[in-house]
Amino acid sequence: MDNIGRLKSYLLDIYPVRRSAQQKAAFRKWLLSELKKAGWKAHEETCGKWNGSVNVIAGDPEQAAVFLCAHYDTGSRMPVPDFVSPTNVLAHVIYHLTVALVLILLIFGVSLAVCFPLNQPGLMLPLFLILALFALWVCAYGPANKCNANSSTSGVLALLCTAWAVGGNKRICFVFFDNNGKNMLGASGFRKKHPNSNNVPVLYFDCVGDGENLLLIPSKYSRWDADLTQALEEAFPDSEQVHPKLLLKGLQYYPSDQRRFRFHVAVCACHYLAGLGHYIPRLRTSRDTVLNEKNIAYIAGSTARFLPLYLEQVKE
Repeated sequence: MDNIGRLKSYLLDIYPVRRSAQQKAAFRKWLLSELKKAGWKAHEETCGKWNGSVNVIAGDPEQAAVFLCAHYDTGSRMPVPDFVSPTNVLAHVIYHLTVALVLILLIFGVSLAVCFPLNQPGLMLPLFLILALFALWVCAYGPANKCNANSSTSGVLALLCTAWAVGGNKRICFVFFDNNGKNMLGASGFRKKHPNSNNVPVLYFDCVGDGENLLLIPSKYSRWDADLTQALEEAFPDSEQVHPKLLLKGLQYYPSDQRRFRFHVAVCACHYLAGLGHYIPRLRTSRDTVLNEKNIAYIAGSTARFLPLYLEQVKE
């Protein structure tokens, strides 16, 4: 795990923003070299003529019995945090509906303030629609957020450290997805090119750098895979710094690339607040600066333990 500090420094200091085509290309060149140093044969893969995504793959997707994934692209900066509460779906929905309602009211107020003095009520609706579309465009394609420590960098760092820890294995495939912020096009394109990825477990690491509570959230299909859940329980023990929780019951929701695959396990680090439950703060804001190396070391070590446990049970 000696590589964690070095890799973290490269990601946060040299490649903190991975949004434009040039930024992504430079990052992928570095990523390919690091995977090669770790003993993996890696390559870029473009998804479709119109998809516009370039994923980085280490290993053979056609022979893989398990996929380890994260997304490497970064998003725009938002005026309010992109709040996520995986174990409290109601709070997640209420927060985002409230933000949308406040935005609509602000746009309505601006439209009224412009049209009322001009005595032009006919302009009200067109101006409102124009401002609403502009606000949506800014949220999706506005100024790049330069602080992405937890939001996407932590997942990339966790995958890289795991790649160094496990070495080459034809039954393991690492995938770094592009375009998470564009309706998860990278993950969708990968699944379309490699249907096998929809039939075996996909462990997806995202926002794993900030929070001592590590949630492992299997899909409703993965919950019934006893080999998978048993291996996860054995490989991710409780520790002094990190407290894992395998969620096999109840309703959870984690909005990211893993949802494009049937047999997935989302892995994220959360804070906990009584009455609210587990939540992830500061996403897509200038305050997203926390990337705990202890979290990464724990995840890489636990994933390295998980792989032989699971692969031994699911033999070729």
